Amino acid sequence: MNQKLKEKIIESLSSVLPVTCIVLLLCITITPMPLDPLMLFLVGAALLIVGMGFFTLGVDMSMMIIGEKAGNHLAKSKKIPLIISACFLIGFIITIAEPDLQVLAGQTPAFPDLVLIIFVAAGVGLFLALAFLRTLFEWNLSRLLLICYGILFIMVFFVPKDFLAVAFDSGGVTTGPITVPFIMALGVGLSSIGRSSKNSGSDSFGLVALCSIGPILSVMILGIFYGSSASSYEPAVIPAISNSQDLWLAFQHEFPDYAKEVFLALFPVFGFFAIFQIFLLKLRRRQVIKILMGMLYSYLGLTLFLTGVNVGFMPAGNYLGKQLASLTYNWIMVPIGMLIGYYIVKAEPAVLVLNKQVEEVTGGAISQKTMMTGLSMGMAISLGLSVIRILTGLPLLAVLIPGYALALGLSFVVPPIFTSIAFDSGGVASGPMTATFLLPFAMGACEATGKNIVTDAFGIVAMIAMTPLITIQLIGVIYYFKTKRSNSFIDTPAIDMELEFIELGKEEADDFQS
Repeated sequence: MNQKLKEKIIESLSSVLPVTCIVLLLCITITPMPLDPLMLFLVGAALLIVGMGFFTLGVDMSMMIIGEKAGNHLAKSKKIPLIISACFLIGFIITIAEPDLQVLAGQTPAFPDLVLIIFVAAGVGLFLALAFLRTLFEWNLSRLLLICYGILFIMVFFVPKDFLAVAFDSGGVTTGPITVPFIMALGVGLSSIGRSSKNSGSDSFGLVALCSIGPILSVMILGIFYGSSASSYEPAVIPAISNSQDLWLAFQHEFPDYAKEVFLALFPVFGFFAIFQIFLLKLRRRQVIKILMGMLYSYLGLTLFLTGVNVGFMPAGNYLGKQLASLTYNWIMVPIGMLIGYYIVKAEPAVLVLNKQVEEVTGGAISQKTMMTGLSMGMAISLGLSVIRILTGLPLLAVLIPGYALALGLSFVVPPIFTSIAFDSGGVASGPMTATFLLPFAMGACEATGKNIVTDAFGIVAMIAMTPLITIQLIGVIYYFKTKRSNSFIDTPAIDMELEFIELGKEEADDFQS
């Protein structure tokens, strides 16, 4: 067990270190940072590394097993009303305690926190039930997504402008470190309920994709009927650090709050497991102990992670955004934002879970390296576009509408499993690192340029959730060309991205010559 934990911590170190180095490089060059936020950031980075190591190990030991076994037993019951009710309840309870959602609600001036959280949780619950029906009746995911997003983009014309960006952002943050592992594992279990096994691989994905749509629609409905304008935004306050004791107290003061928050987030999962264990699962004592230890690791890891990102990363992100936007050559924010985006997605806990699950379900045909490359490219593009939006005042819909049109168009030409994985990736990429570093980064830039926080800073999560839909499906296009001649799919070796683009270019040249 110690060896596994060591491997997880080393893995998280390689994920967090690049972002830390980029911030430090900026601090000693173009954006000198006071010691207060810098020391908070460095301690936060250390907590991120240890916390992510514990959390990913705990997820492997507990939530993935609970979700998959629960999905299997629900599928075997074949009682559709029971499964629909269970899916709604699971989606609602887990989402209402999702730490990412708590962070977004706390930073959103448009709605009271509790109102936003309840509407978002209801949206996730309803669409998790819809995802089950899609698996049961083998509905085509591309067509279902086209219908749902069609309704969504019709509704944007009736939603007040102040609520639009928050609505799209809510779809990204709901699929965070608690929700994603459980829902994905539940999808693997529920996929056995289908009438055929030929699509079981793609059916096991797609739940997160649909669960990301529900909150957007529910918050749009809330925006239409809420009848209130956005309240004033309060800038982030950086704690004063004069010595090492103040630094310690800054984290010590917040640690109990996040420990309580994570406990409330994990307790529904524990309660769900206890009920299923007593009445359905009846696992052996050794298996139960392993799952409970995994939940303990998850609890400790996520508490450390959230304390680190909220206390350490949020002030640093806000300060960097403000300083970069204040430069006379603030256009440099675009390449810097893209660089930060490329590496910061590697530090998202749910991304590591998704990549591992994709590799396992596809038998290694879609490797973790391939997934990470696609997500990093998508995140870089989304951060670049988000910064351009802030600097130019470009409307959010001017980017989202063509982006989603391209993503939905690609879904009809790539292998189905790539569509399922791509739309899941969109929700997974926008996790706690986005909510606690990139969103404050955008807010700081808006403060410096005098832009509207609600309409211009918010929307960055929506951009991050959109671009992986395109990049992962473009990988699917590459995969299609690669496997077209061999007439095979999942049984082919894992793709190496760097060689893949080179080989695809050679193949296309051969096609033109022939």
